Amino acid sequence: MSQDKLWGGRFNQPTNKFVEEFTASINFDQRMYRYDISGSIAHCQMLAKQAIISSEESAIIIAGLEGILADIEAGNFEFKVSLEDIHMNIEARLTERIGPVGGKLHTARSRNDQVAVDIRLYLRDEVAAVLSFLEQLQESLLGQAEANLDTIMPGFTHLQTAQPILFAHHMLAYYEMIKRDASRFADCAVRLNFLPLGAGALAGTTFPIDREYVAELLGFAGVTRNSLDSVSDRDFAIEFCAASSILMMHLSRLSEELILWSTADFNFIELTDAFCTGSSIMPQKKNPDVPELVRGKTGRVYGNLFSLLTLMKSLPLAYNKDMQEDKEPLFDTIDTVKGSLKIFAEMIALMKVKPAPMRQAAGRGYSTATDVADYCVRKGLPFRQAHEVVGKTVRYCIENNKEIDELTLPEFRAFSPLIESDIYAHVTLEASVNARTATGGTARVAVEREIARARAERKG
Repeated sequence: MSQDKLWGGRFNQPTNKFVEEFTASINFDQRMYRYDISGSIAHCQMLAKQAIISSEESAIIIAGLEGILADIEAGNFEFKVSLEDIHMNIEARLTERIGPVGGKLHTARSRNDQVAVDIRLYLRDEVAAVLSFLEQLQESLLGQAEANLDTIMPGFTHLQTAQPILFAHHMLAYYEMIKRDASRFADCAVRLNFLPLGAGALAGTTFPIDREYVAELLGFAGVTRNSLDSVSDRDFAIEFCAASSILMMHLSRLSEELILWSTADFNFIELTDAFCTGSSIMPQKKNPDVPELVRGKTGRVYGNLFSLLTLMKSLPLAYNKDMQEDKEPLFDTIDTVKGSLKIFAEMIALMKVKPAPMRQAAGRGYSTATDVADYCVRKGLPFRQAHEVVGKTVRYCIENNKEIDELTLPEFRAFSPLIESDIYAHVTLEASVNARTATGGTARVAVEREIARARAERKG
């Protein structure tokens, strides 16, 4: 006895109920319904163009598919686990609506190339959405940079005070990271934008299809060139998750800084109440939950990348059922990245910066020591000797509880007779910052150039 499956002709026994539930993907791949239908409509139009089915049959099928789309979006469609996936659910409903002619839709294709085109169509739109969110975050970072061109903060290495920098410069560092992220996602979009439909199960089809026509209808840049690769390739999903992992690493680094900066010990910034929560026991607490959660979700995205890499690492060509497991990590990554970017863009835009505590912190920790060394070099001392001189100067400051700009001229000259009264013009925070005028430096003029360049790029 044949079971009630669209592929059931080969089988005499029904699928075990648990196996049916275990192997079904409809609970998560139903989100691709719109793409499954648009791919099917384009495929149907091509079948009619090539006289594989009649124009009348094509019109009936397309009308049926459009009706199913309307039903799904109106909430009048029951997704059935017994029909396994989004493809079979839609095809079964199509046949119910329009009769046996619905069965002609699957001519010259397989679920293997069908799912491949669905994922590519879906991911193409999601990459565009991610790029839009990245634009918003870049705008927020640029806005904070423009608003803080005179805000001096300590720059750190090893989380120790290193040299004074502009807070605007710090924001532009993340702008550059996000810009590279956007470039990676844009590159990913280029490589995924090829049509796999027409590859069939693995070997192509005997029907005289026009793959280039379908690619044109669906907005693909071209068609894939090998049927085996077409149905077994998931590089585009892995690449998206890899780009997402790098992006989340950047967001996690910024999250860590926001968390530190918002503590009472730093007191550099304040996140608005909308992005924080309180404590159930300590009424004074204002916890930076959003950056903490984004920092935590980074590991989740890394895990999704490694899930896909592990999934694909030993699969023989062509399609294998293992590949059904590609969707949940990909979908989860998409949702996590979009959510993180959406909330981050607004949080950064509304973040309150505190210039006074930043400046005070920048004045501690001997942050202008390198400027003293550079001063000595300009006076003719080799840098390595200048480094030693200033190292001894800093040790003296530590022992005498002084900052560098508090030293008297005789104290300076005790370490090098080359030091003169003009030293004080070089050890202020402003002088230290503004001396670094080369491209990419933290001087106000250099930062203004980079903001202008970024604005020009965005307009272009």
